[in-house]
Amino acid sequence: MKRSAINALLRKAISFLHEQNFRLPPFAFWSPAEWATKGIEADEIRDCMLGWDVTDFGSGDFDRVGLTLFTLRNGHLTDPKYRHKPYCEKILIVQEQQVTPMHFHWSKVEDIINRGGGNLVVQLCRATPDDGLSDEAVKVSLDGMRTRVKAGGEVVLRPGESICLPSRLYHKFWGEAGRGTVLLGEVSTVNDDKVDNRFYEAVGRFPQIEEDEEPLYLLFSGYPR
Repeated sequence: MKRSAINALLRKAISFLHEQNFRLPPFAFWSPAEWATKGIEADEIRDCMLGWDVTDFGSGDFDRVGLTLFTLRNGHLTDPKYRHKPYCEKILIVQEQQVTPMHFHWSKVEDIINRGGGNLVVQLCRATPDDGLSDEAVKVSLDGMRTRVKAGGEVVLRPGESICLPSRLYHKFWGEAGRGTVLLGEVSTVNDDKVDNRFYEAVGRFPQIEEDEEPLYLLFSGYPR
């Protein structure tokens, strides 16, 4: 992805979050120059991968396959300094018909919450022992209500509604056409996108960035130590 495209998406995301009355913490707006002044006092942000994350999953077409995220808080899977924090919270922005590809998490259990905007469509499928797609029905909790969904079936989350996704449950999601951009919340156990994702089809989780202009804000994968 070009840095100019990422910068434009960050500006768009910030505008949408303000429209939805959702505010980000101060470090969301640190410039690269400000980051260069931060020492060990900011290590939790670095170590726990807090902050901006923009990806097209290697598709080259962000509007069709892509996602904008911000990790607000997180622990760490292996570093004992953060064992007191066994949870994670993210905010995600999903455009109409913009797909996050089919995947599961080896460890993470998550609640996906529609915080506002449009409707979210979630497709579900159980994993087989060899990590394929099962034809068995899926049992999930929707706002505390136990629900049965056929293999490959879809549920629609309207603003205020949520789904609990256990580990090893394949899921794919996108914004429903004609309903607008979705403000999505995620509350989960500790998250590590470097090791805990299993995509059904191979994707590029973190984009290669073409530096055609200066960064507006750094993605979490680009922080200086």
